[in-house]
Amino acid sequence: MTRPKVYIARKIPEQLLSPYRNQWEIEMWPYEDLPVRREELHKQMGQADAIFITLTDVVDQELIDGAKQLKIIANMAVGYDNIDIDYARKKGVIVTNTPDVLTESTADLTFALLLAASRRLIEANEYIKEGKWTTWSPLFMAGTDIHHKTLGIVGMGRIGEAVAHRAKGFHMNVLYHNRRRKPEAEEKLGAVYVGFEELLTNSDFVVCMTPLTQETKDLFNRRAFQLMKETAVFVNTSRGGTVNEEDLYQALKTGEILAAGLDVFQNEPIGKDHPLLQLDNVTALPHIGSATRDTRYQMMKLALENIDRVLQGKEAKTPVK
Repeated sequence: MTRPKVYIARKIPEQLLSPYRNQWEIEMWPYEDLPVRREELHKQMGQADAIFITLTDVVDQELIDGAKQLKIIANMAVGYDNIDIDYARKKGVIVTNTPDVLTESTADLTFALLLAASRRLIEANEYIKEGKWTTWSPLFMAGTDIHHKTLGIVGMGRIGEAVAHRAKGFHMNVLYHNRRRKPEAEEKLGAVYVGFEELLTNSDFVVCMTPLTQETKDLFNRRAFQLMKETAVFVNTSRGGTVNEEDLYQALKTGEILAAGLDVFQNEPIGKDHPLLQLDNVTALPHIGSATRDTRYQMMKLALENIDRVLQGKEAKTPVK
């Protein structure tokens, strides 16, 4: 019996693949830190029954059309804006993601970024490393308090709720805006549902946790930043496309808002000359929201489990619906 062909579009540890070696014919891109070339992905998809990809791999109509026997696209990410979901469904290809397993780690990073941007931690770290610390003064490196302030969460999914849970430990008031109300979150976390503009106007910290869709593209634009407090800190650990970066740059440069903490950008990776990196009031990270060894291993395991189930004719564990 012919074994199904599985293509892994990024090098992952052999210990995760070994349980499947006897079941599948596995081909793997040999690099961990270099994305697979589009032409290589196109070729491999033309032969594969299943593919394992990461968020940097764009799977569009052209690639799906060339995948005549493909049954599943397993995306190692929560978001799936890198895949033409509707077209995949039309062609009968199952798409899966890796929710839940990264919730707590991403929430940790989100709150760490909020703290770092508010208390100027990266700026202070660079200051002392550059030998600039020569004295102390009353407002030296003065940031802004987090405790007892108001946190506004846009996108109250699993990660948003986990961020809200952390905020309660800092005695913060939590506002949220979502496509639908979450009564269970309101009861459990004391979160208050408000409209988008009301959230922007009343929050000391605004955290973007919403997925990237046609409706949320450029959601945070000039109008949104104008509605925020001049003392507001904006944090994005969702997707870069939810933010108009030129509008954010102007808001930060002119003092319309106080600071920003960013783990994601419109076009990744970005170079050192990116305009936002030139601002002292921006704390920037290279999309590491879920980057702990424990979590990344769990994400890889889940993607492989989804492939295994679908190739056996079973329902995927975490299909995108």
